[in-house]
Amino acid sequence: MSFTEKNIYELLPAYYRAKDAEQGRPLQALINIIAERAVALENNIEQLYDNWFIETCEDWVIPYIADLLGVQNFTPIKGSSAVSQRGFVANTLAYRRRKGIAPVLEQLANDISGWNAHVAEFFQLLATTQYMNHIRLDHPATADLRLMNKLDLLGSSFDTIAHAADVRHVSNGRGKYNIPNIGLFIWRIQSYKVMMADARMLPCLASPPSTNSFYFTFNPLGYDTQLFNNPNTETAIIHISEEINLPVLLRSRALYDELDARRRAIVDGVTFTPVFFGDAPVFQIYANENTLPVPPQEILICDLEKCCIPPKSISYQSANTGLKQSMPISVAVDPVKGRFVFTDPSITKARVNYSYGFSADVGSGSYDRQDAIPENFRFSNHSPKDIWQVGVSKTIKSIGSEKIYTTIAQAVNDWNNGTQRLGIISIMDSKTYDNEVLNIQMGKNRQLLIISADWPAIPDENIAGVSLRIPGILSANRLQPLIAGNISIDPALSPSDFETQQGGQITLNGLLISGKIKITEGNLQSLNISNCSLVPASNGVDAGFDTTNVRSNQWLKINIQKSICGPVNLNNTEFELLSIDDSIIGNGSDYALLSMNAALQLNRTTVFGKVISKTISADNCIFNDLIKIERKQTGCIRFSFVPFVDPNTLPETPRRFRCQPELEINTQVAIAKKDGASPAELSKIRKQIFQSVVPAFVSTNYGHYAYAQLSTNCPSQISAGADDGAEMGAFHLLMQPQRKANLLTALDEYLRVGLESGLFYVT
Repeated sequence: MSFTEKNIYELLPAYYRAKDAEQGRPLQALINIIAERAVALENNIEQLYDNWFIETCEDWVIPYIADLLGVQNFTPIKGSSAVSQRGFVANTLAYRRRKGIAPVLEQLANDISGWNAHVAEFFQLLATTQYMNHIRLDHPATADLRLMNKLDLLGSSFDTIAHAADVRHVSNGRGKYNIPNIGLFIWRIQSYKVMMADARMLPCLASPPSTNSFYFTFNPLGYDTQLFNNPNTETAIIHISEEINLPVLLRSRALYDELDARRRAIVDGVTFTPVFFGDAPVFQIYANENTLPVPPQEILICDLEKCCIPPKSISYQSANTGLKQSMPISVAVDPVKGRFVFTDPSITKARVNYSYGFSADVGSGSYDRQDAIPENFRFSNHSPKDIWQVGVSKTIKSIGSEKIYTTIAQAVNDWNNGTQRLGIISIMDSKTYDNEVLNIQMGKNRQLLIISADWPAIPDENIAGVSLRIPGILSANRLQPLIAGNISIDPALSPSDFETQQGGQITLNGLLISGKIKITEGNLQSLNISNCSLVPASNGVDAGFDTTNVRSNQWLKINIQKSICGPVNLNNTEFELLSIDDSIIGNGSDYALLSMNAALQLNRTTVFGKVISKTISADNCIFNDLIKIERKQTGCIRFSFVPFVDPNTLPETPRRFRCQPELEINTQVAIAKKDGASPAELSKIRKQIFQSVVPAFVSTNYGHYAYAQLSTNCPSQISAGADDGAEMGAFHLLMQPQRKANLLTALDEYLRVGLESGLFYVT
């Protein structure tokens, strides 16, 4: 029985309830107080029962259950990319029963570090003289040059070709093929699924000129982006992962072979079992306004570097009749460049489902952003009548009195013409909104949220079979719309309002913006950019003026969290604060941050470009270019990479605490001085460290899946130089060094005696 107010009160005799009603229900009020504590007690008892089981226990109970099983303690991975030990503790007995087999190591890596992994037993790939009573036909000593897919996998995590012995140690990632060696291949890049997005049509500029005039890209911005696999979940712990189970970059050869075999199976009339194009295809293409995607057998995989026109059909000879049969081809796809071309030139529009890769939930993306919705816009904190909300979608229609526009400009105009204090514009699909000219007017004390989120229809509790959309209920997940245009924020107020802290507040969440954000003269109180991508080449945020305007936006605070943003210009203004957390800034021009009159506060941020500011406070950041701060007596830079002009010139910043390369230079110079090094030798040490202790990135090009990711050969002073031992920069939240340390600690317990393991990072 549930101890609710109604249940307890109804246990009383009707006579007492009637008397209670006559006297204003004081007894019911007492019962309500008792019921409230009874419910709390009941919930506590239920939770205590749930705490007996690892699947349902609270997080604080996990270490106690682990201790009962003798599970060693690991460094906790906390924050937004937390890795719980729940899975590891839950599977501990299964691991111990299967010690020494390869699949356990894969599952162990996932539970301990959160990384996707594949195990390779390198001793299986040694070229040896085989014992005649144990012939391995699938491991010949020489490679078969006709098996192109196997050759394409040569040297990769799925290599099956025999190799000569490698005597180097596997533990340092140098050696591979030897009798005691086990390799654990790690994917740090995550795969993100995009559904029903608009493909970008671009003119073909191939040299020599192509016969085709245009092509499409999966990326809505028109960038060449290699496609990723969306991993299928493994259902058994004893299963060794395959490509389809991992966030691998899609290979042209594998996709070509599967689709070619599929067409041959159709011609021969035999059953075909797909891998990449099964129930959840790795990508789908919808031509024009078609509701059904192009069938997999009509897709040709090829190289579209030259934008060539694919054949409209391919002939296959039937194994049954010997006759040739033509199979139609509708589209050619290049998964490496993320391009596709239709055989029908009249098709000028396309929608796509595909997966892209990135290091973490930073910038716009199809990941879950529910926790990033500001509290003051949540339904639980307001009555629906207090929130003004409209939707924007090119495909979803309204089901009641709610407004759903087809363009963002229409929704913004509705907001501009109203007087509501609290407003939400929810973009409900992953479409491209081209030629949007957005001029957002932010009046006194008005708050607006523009968010990429579904506005779900909720069943009406009062009318059966009827659904409605309630303002404030949002589902911020699986969407990535593109706003192809600039956004202007107009906070213009009356002159008397310039001296008050009652300006408007605007929040952008989950948006991909190919233009820039311009803040005009006025009295805006705050601009919050959360989980957004402002294409770096488009100048990011511009709130500066040609001449000093002290009174304009003097109370403004700009907050950027978990976003990718181009340069931020705050010149000739008196803003209160520019705060940036867990973000990537710059890469569009020489200067990344210009705020000569504003305070700058950065945490866990990677900055590509020069920084000029009045004051600065920074923790765990990477500055890839020079910094010039006006007031060096204010603020501090801690555990960050701060570059020098040369080894003998200190940067123009406030005091620095344990920053690189300065810390390493001072440490090594102090050691050398104790050993009696000469001034020339000390100068040489400074120069060597100055040149070697620098950030090493996989890519600094926006649009690349490893944009701003630290390379595996990045100096440990940077890759593990933060205040908590994690990496500096935007991906500090991933806690990569702690994940690696936990995994290496756990591996030894589950390896067979005499075997040695090594980690190999695929991405």
